[in-house]
Amino acid sequence: MPSSRASEAPRRFRLRWPVPAVLGWGLAWLLFFGLRAAGLSPAWALPAATLAGVVAALVGDTAWRRVFIAAGFPLSAGLLAMSTGGVPAVAWLAPLALLLLVYPINAWRDAPIFPTPEGALEGLAARVPLPEGARVLDAGCGLGQGLQALHREYPQARLAGIEWSWPLALMCRWRCPWAEVRRASLWSADWSSLDLVYLFQRPETMPRAAEKAAAEMREGAWLVSLEFPVRAWQPQARLEPVPGKPVWIYRVAR
Repeated sequence: MPSSRASEAPRRFRLRWPVPAVLGWGLAWLLFFGLRAAGLSPAWALPAATLAGVVAALVGDTAWRRVFIAAGFPLSAGLLAMSTGGVPAVAWLAPLALLLLVYPINAWRDAPIFPTPEGALEGLAARVPLPEGARVLDAGCGLGQGLQALHREYPQARLAGIEWSWPLALMCRWRCPWAEVRRASLWSADWSSLDLVYLFQRPETMPRAAEKAAAEMREGAWLVSLEFPVRAWQPQARLEPVPGKPVWIYRVAR
């Protein structure tokens, strides 16, 4: 179970997300306007700025972040070009505004909107039997697919979900009326009374989740992660009802 990692070398400095995306987009636009000011035609300035965005995307630490950085300039430039057809030049900000509404910036360091696939938790109750009334949390419940999967496995459990995005939390509350869903940060929630915490996060956030579980959850409680393991912990079991989506099962020990 939890092991000391004090001997590891200090982590190298990295910009916190979404700073790399903002810098990458800004670099591409600065280059574009600079080339246009120098007299270069859009036929040359656009590819050059797009290439700059692609190069800037190399600093992204995950595949989806690299795509997000690289696509920022061409997407915004294309939407801006719509202004010639009567669409306001600021129209390209609308998708970004919608994204920020659904998925606030301070949640970007956690998992994006990746729903739990259908059937991904099938068989979990057989491996992790829980008593009636057990407290189970979906930490980062999104639209509620994970909660629904947990409800099928543990129909007699007291299910709860926590989600930072208030539109997603409202939708999840509507889709899962039998669960207690609240809008809050999963990192600020108290896990001490829980029998099982379910996560579908990212590899980068798993060490933090494991540290929180080890510090707060009682001995014998369960931490279940879809797809991404806790590298420093020994799993109690592993399921894979959906190919390519392993379920890692850990038991908290002191």
